[in-house]
Amino acid sequence: MRGLLKLEETGIFLLSVYLFSTLDFAWWWFPALLLLPDVGMLGYLISPKIGAFTYNLLHHRLVASAVGIYGLTFANEYWILAGIILFAHISFDRIMGYGLKFNDSFNHTHLGMIGKTQR
Repeated sequence: MRGLLKLEETGIFLLSVYLFSTLDFAWWWFPALLLLPDVGMLGYLISPKIGAFTYNLLHHRLVASAVGIYGLTFANEYWILAGIILFAHISFDRIMGYGLKFNDSFNHTHLGMIGKTQR
């Protein structure tokens, strides 16, 4: 099952790359912005609960959808770009095994435990 989920996430990531290619941005914008949603991890400097909230906010597909729909509704390529980057980043994270966080620990995700605690 894990392989099937990674394949699905790979498809969404590749779709994001394609959708990005339809926008009028230089190619380097995509890799330059791809890790930007990880700024949500900064909430962990305050507490695990705040960190989980800020991380999950920037790693939730409903938020990515809302950003993309806003961009499409108002024909704003920057908002469309933000939505595509969010989708690509979320899929990339899921391919790597990172999921939405629980309040108790950064390592406790909806996909299971990550990092040293996994072993």
